Amino acid sequence: MVIAAKNEAERIGTTVNAARTLPGVDLIVVVDDGSTDRTAELALEAGAMVLRHSRNRGKGAAMESGAEGVRALEEDEGVEGALRAPRHLLFLDADLGATAKGAAPLVEPVLEGTADMTIALFPATRMRLGGHGFVVRLARDGVRRVTGWEPEQPLNGQRCLTREAFAAARPLAPGFGVETGLTIDVLRGGFRVVEVEVPLEHRATGADLRAQLHRAHQFADVARALAARELRPALRRTWRGVFGRPRSTVRGRSRGTGRVARKNRQE
Repeated sequence: MVIAAKNEAERIGTTVNAARTLPGVDLIVVVDDGSTDRTAELALEAGAMVLRHSRNRGKGAAMESGAEGVRALEEDEGVEGALRAPRHLLFLDADLGATAKGAAPLVEPVLEGTADMTIALFPATRMRLGGHGFVVRLARDGVRRVTGWEPEQPLNGQRCLTREAFAAARPLAPGFGVETGLTIDVLRGGFRVVEVEVPLEHRATGADLRAQLHRAHQFADVARALAARELRPALRRTWRGVFGRPRSTVRGRSRGTGRVARKNRQE
């Protein structure tokens, strides 16, 4: 499990302790992304392995650092003779607090082999969390435009995925564009994506000036992630039209499209 955190001293300990109760979770890596408070210290006290960025590098970079930390640990385990299959990657946000214990449904479809990546659906009453929805609409419409699949909560950072699916999405989109880019890249790689309702809750972001600036930053990062992914196919088509199809092997058709699994939802 990987938790990216910046200045989350108030909740990180509770989040880590709750996450440790999840079935099958034997490793929690917290990436302290340039915090100026006691986030790293409290995560260590709660039993997490902690990696630190000396400066804030953004959520995408923190997720990559966390995944690399898992890989390095598994490499050390192999040297020591404790061979095992690579762990799946479960990403949770640092501000989930005690609700992190409800993340188990995200893991089940990946363990069962019915999905390559799951995305959390928070209960309908918590969907907006004080926001106005314009960033969500941008991401949702962009994912649909590029892949043909429309996620309900495209910005949700609570995700579980196989290592193969994660590798297909690297390098991750920077900053707050990471979730949008991850969804598009995983789907384009032919992997199966489902949304699963889970009883998790974020801290509400509110509607003050700081929150509005956060959303503006989020909007810009999502727009950049979408622009990069919409531009690449157009450039490839132009290249092939001018110079012909490259001689290298062309990737086959997608093994599946994104499908939505909504559990215990009331219409």
